[in-house]
Amino acid sequence: MEKKSKLTSPRYQQIATDIAAKIMDKKYKVGDKVYTRSAIASQYGVSAETARRAISILVDLDIVESTKGSGVVIKSYEKAVQFVHQYNDVQTIHDLKKDIIGSVNRQLKEFDYFNESLTKLIDKMDRFRSSNPFVPYEIEITADTPLISKTISEMNFWHNTSATIVAIRRNNELLKSPGPYTVFLQDDIVYYVGDERSTERVYTFVYPDKEKEK
Repeated sequence: MEKKSKLTSPRYQQIATDIAAKIMDKKYKVGDKVYTRSAIASQYGVSAETARRAISILVDLDIVESTKGSGVVIKSYEKAVQFVHQYNDVQTIHDLKKDIIGSVNRQLKEFDYFNESLTKLIDKMDRFRSSNPFVPYEIEITADTPLISKTISEMNFWHNTSATIVAIRRNNELLKSPGPYTVFLQDDIVYYVGDERSTERVYTFVYPDKEKEK
């Protein structure tokens, strides 16, 4: 369901527009005598001054003619239509502006929430890494490494990286706690644990030629 914005114009202007709309809908014809000031005040539940100001708008626009003691007489259908259209255009612009500002504010709040949540996530991940040093990292063994067919002992993996190998995935089989005589084979996925700089040291050790190319 479409949401309608509330009118923000003064009450007397709303009353003037309502009367003009009734003329536009041909509920009143040119020459018809309608309303006295007291009748308008009573019908719309407003003060006599508010009713007077509503009539004054219509008089100023030549939509009606007001004569003391004779009430209000409809004077122009065309000008009533013009007034209603202008009023609706102003309200539409006002509502669109209000909707755009509301949308921008909502997006800003969403961005602030996203930014705050992302900061919290990064902070929690950093804390989690610090308090859980045994969360494993991984690296894939490809043909680009000189370590293929070498044992963990021969390559002095821990000595060169300060990281400890905890498992190797090979052909859909997980080798847990591989011993010092376990060799690296192409397409192995090596899981290891270490500090926050371990990934950089391990990559440099496993692929030294790629590091030289940088």
